[in-house]
Amino acid sequence: MRRRDFIWLATLVVVSGVAGLLVSESHFRSTSAQPRITLGDDAGELRTLYANAEDVAAGKRLAESSCAGCHGINGVSTSAGVPHLAGQRAAYLYLELKNYQAGVRGATAMNNAVKFLSDDALFKVSAYFASLAPSQPSATNGAIAAAALDPVQVGKTAAAGCAGCHGETGVSKTSGMPSLVGLDPKYLVAAMKAYTSGQRKNDLMKSMVATVSDATMDAIALYYGLQKAERAQTPAPGDRAAGTSASAACSACHGAEGVSGNAAIPSIAGQDAQYLAVALQAYRQGSRLEETMKGIAASLDEDTIKNLSAYYAAQEPKQPNVRKPLTVDEWSQRCDRCHGVNGNSTDPRLPALAGQRVDYLEKVLHDYQTGARKSPQMAAMSDVLTDHDIDSLAAHYAAQKAGVVVYVIVPAR
Repeated sequence: MRRRDFIWLATLVVVSGVAGLLVSESHFRSTSAQPRITLGDDAGELRTLYANAEDVAAGKRLAESSCAGCHGINGVSTSAGVPHLAGQRAAYLYLELKNYQAGVRGATAMNNAVKFLSDDALFKVSAYFASLAPSQPSATNGAIAAAALDPVQVGKTAAAGCAGCHGETGVSKTSGMPSLVGLDPKYLVAAMKAYTSGQRKNDLMKSMVATVSDATMDAIALYYGLQKAERAQTPAPGDRAAGTSASAACSACHGAEGVSGNAAIPSIAGQDAQYLAVALQAYRQGSRLEETMKGIAASLDEDTIKNLSAYYAAQEPKQPNVRKPLTVDEWSQRCDRCHGVNGNSTDPRLPALAGQRVDYLEKVLHDYQTGARKSPQMAAMSDVLTDHDIDSLAAHYAAQKAGVVVYVIVPAR
């Protein structure tokens, strides 16, 4: 096979009825940032770019008999978790089919489906699916993408119902009401769930959080975790000096000066004094169920509780170690570096994401996180994604308009 060069296309044309992108060779060569792919004798996956009408027709017959049941007769899947193949990059499809044959993708139904297919068959079926018009986003996909909002903004909106008691930014101005800043989001979520489970007794709080979803609780906790940590703007009667000596028994769990180093244990520096006193009394009486705190609170008299509360209320709270998450636009800019603008890959060996099924994209990202699907690059990229990030990215790419890239073969000079 002679060595030839491939260029990716960038102006709209129609080749045999298929819309694509095209730039001239002179333009290509003047744009050094664009990738240049050289086909060597061992680059079997790029052979798919040579496919002719007969190859595509043969691939169609194989697809109708072996692939249509799951991926659809036109390469547009109607099965949950099964990807669309129409318009996907041919070289990428070929490589993935080879991976299934080799067992790289684990033990799945796909292994058996392609186990005995020849390289020629894989080449032709890949070329067929690549020749089809890709699936375009539905109105449902657009609505899902629109709902994939910045979680901090979601938390701020949901927290508006908390401001009346806990302060607009989570700094309490009402005695007996706790501040919500300076707390690790994991603790704050656990505290909200303790009201729904009955572990903490408060009918108002139970009714307030009863209808709040887990995702919204996470967003509320994130919002408060990112707010400036300040002392509660409430009075703190009691002897702070006496509270200082009494605090020694608390520092092992709640940290020096009330700043916890454990996400499961709350920081109490700068907390409302009356709230702290009521909480200690609740542990002592058993209306809050926590054995360690019950044992400690049982030995405290009313004056000691008041003094401890005054001491901790006077301490300076610290910002928890909370990372502000990237927005879906910021994440997608990173993904687009490999997968093309808006998920329309221009590298024949990298998959297009635009117009793909939401549930499939979510599954793939989770599989990279768990190692069920192997790729050092994708494992590193997906490892830091939260569930919200994955849902948002999947919705974003599913809502993008899919385009077809046509690769023009230019003889080497």
